[in-house]
Amino acid sequence: MANLSSSTVMLTGAGGALATAIAQELDDAGAQMVLVGRGEALARAADRIPATEVIDVDLSDPASVAQLKKVKVDILVHTAGAYSMQPVQKATTDDLRAMLDANFLTLFHAVQGVLPNMIKNKDGIILGVSAAQAARNTGPGAALYTASKAALGAYLNSLNDELKSKGVRGCVLYPMGAIDTPANRDAGMKWETMIDPRGLAKSVAHILTRPDRAHITDIKVYPDEEE
Repeated sequence: MANLSSSTVMLTGAGGALATAIAQELDDAGAQMVLVGRGEALARAADRIPATEVIDVDLSDPASVAQLKKVKVDILVHTAGAYSMQPVQKATTDDLRAMLDANFLTLFHAVQGVLPNMIKNKDGIILGVSAAQAARNTGPGAALYTASKAALGAYLNSLNDELKSKGVRGCVLYPMGAIDTPANRDAGMKWETMIDPRGLAKSVAHILTRPDRAHITDIKVYPDEEE
């Protein structure tokens, strides 16, 4: 098991299936956890995972930045986000705004919250979760979702290029398939085409424990087979 005992990790989207698996993996690795989420899902996560801080905040709200700045962390793992489908010809401005708010603006505000301290310490990792559609630059029926997740990846890649000389690195995780959750199973997806969130969590731990001269800037994780 990787050792993160000297690190404090802020995990957004706490309470979601992927975030829960990541929290368990990083807690086992010795990390101090700061859980960020909303409502009942966050409360359930806090009951299962020991945390130094539990922050209930809407990351799409600019006011969230000030709350996050109060907490000093070494690593940000951003899993907060949402998914929706709509035909391109029927998509509205409100649909676009909802996807950008959930999948990109939340990351932007989280980064604004943690970045000043990372730059001050000349050390930090910011990892965001994108999507297979963004990795492939195609998402039939999910153009707005794909665009918002592609924005997340482009932002983190640029952040990495800009700030690596200051000791802050960015990384994008691409789950190359749907994550195995009760909701996705209820939607009729086959388990063999989905990715076990525990496997993704181990990939996150692997990324976060690379030595200084072996940084990972993006990684794609595949299920056993694809449709």
